[in-house]
Amino acid sequence: MADPAKTLPARLKGVTLFRQLGPGLITGAADDDPSGIATYSQGGAQFGFNLLWTLLLTFPLMVAIQMVSALIGRVTGHGLAKNMGDVLPGWVVTLLVGLLFLANTINVGADLAAMGESAKLVTGFGEHEFTIGFALVSLGLQLFIPYRRYARFLTVLTFSLFAYVALLFMLKLDWVAIGAGVIGLHPNLTDSAATTIVAIFGTTISPYLFFWQSAQEVEEVDQQPEEHPLVDEPTEAPEAIARIEVDTISGMLASNLIALAIMISTAATLHQAGITNINTAADAARALEPIAGRFAFGLFSMGIIGTGLLAIPVLAGSAGYAIAESRGWKAGLDNMPWQARGFYAVIGAAVLLGLGIDYSPIDPIKALYWSAVLNGVIAVPLMAAMMIVAGNKRKMGRFTAGPLLGGMGWLSTAVMAAATFTMVYVSLR
Repeated sequence: MADPAKTLPARLKGVTLFRQLGPGLITGAADDDPSGIATYSQGGAQFGFNLLWTLLLTFPLMVAIQMVSALIGRVTGHGLAKNMGDVLPGWVVTLLVGLLFLANTINVGADLAAMGESAKLVTGFGEHEFTIGFALVSLGLQLFIPYRRYARFLTVLTFSLFAYVALLFMLKLDWVAIGAGVIGLHPNLTDSAATTIVAIFGTTISPYLFFWQSAQEVEEVDQQPEEHPLVDEPTEAPEAIARIEVDTISGMLASNLIALAIMISTAATLHQAGITNINTAADAARALEPIAGRFAFGLFSMGIIGTGLLAIPVLAGSAGYAIAESRGWKAGLDNMPWQARGFYAVIGAAVLLGLGIDYSPIDPIKALYWSAVLNGVIAVPLMAAMMIVAGNKRKMGRFTAGPLLGGMGWLSTAVMAAATFTMVYVSLR
């Protein structure tokens, strides 16, 4: 089969852009969750524009690895964990899925705490009450709302990300310094910078996104009687792969542009004002008020809440898919809770265990930051496992990843591994 990455221009004709946007757009938007916002804010506040190059580097790598995950789901009709279990030892899959659940639960809890704190900043009261409310709303959506309506709700929530783009128009920016940072003219490889780079990579190329987008491709097939796994109906491949390409590229481009906007805005305000350490998620918003004005502070705070509402279902849902698939349980957001008990039990556990962070002495921003680092570390074996599946003819048939997409996928894995090893080396030096 021709490499999917080479066929995009020829396939755009006849397929409307709106129809092509779905799982990839939601996945990309969910990538800029409060964990991402905190990490990008810390990177901008501590290092100014010097780490902007990381987002330029991660964009093509992110597109490649997310496209691989989407293709695995669309081609086989099964999610990542099921496919990994078919080609890897069971204990390896169990270990990888367990690490994913741990990272996702920490991320869910830290996101909820950050949202509650941001809501308190906007309203002036009820931090813990807001946190519980956000948890119940997110859980209720997954438990009781049919997937088709739920997916539309998630798509609408992606518009909350434009708060960070709007913020750029309120600031006076040094575009020469921004350009130098984007192309990496002033790299900084101290131990703290190395850890921050891994955190940026980990929150940008996050394991939960792999499982979510692959599972949503399976859901798309299950919802449409006229669609089938491509290994069963190869004639559906041209339109299906064209949609995946446009959807994934659009979602990842939006994700990285928003990340750039967050890092640029905090570099231009907090770093320039000498505020280089963000202690809580709300501190990033609070610190903006005297520098950029109350409207900028409000935009930043509401962005945290909106992206959290988008990301928490994705985080909990991806853990549910991963564990349910690896155990052979029925999974899918189109099912009611009593139809897929194990799947929804995992989702409920991830949200409720995460909620416990709000009542613990754990600093939400530190949990957000270190969950991003943990994601960066566990992404490496998960990405390697994905690439093994993508190259397996028994699973993928004629739709194995071609030289371009396969090469970019393995390059993404190598870059993540190099960033992790660099962090360890610099820290121990």
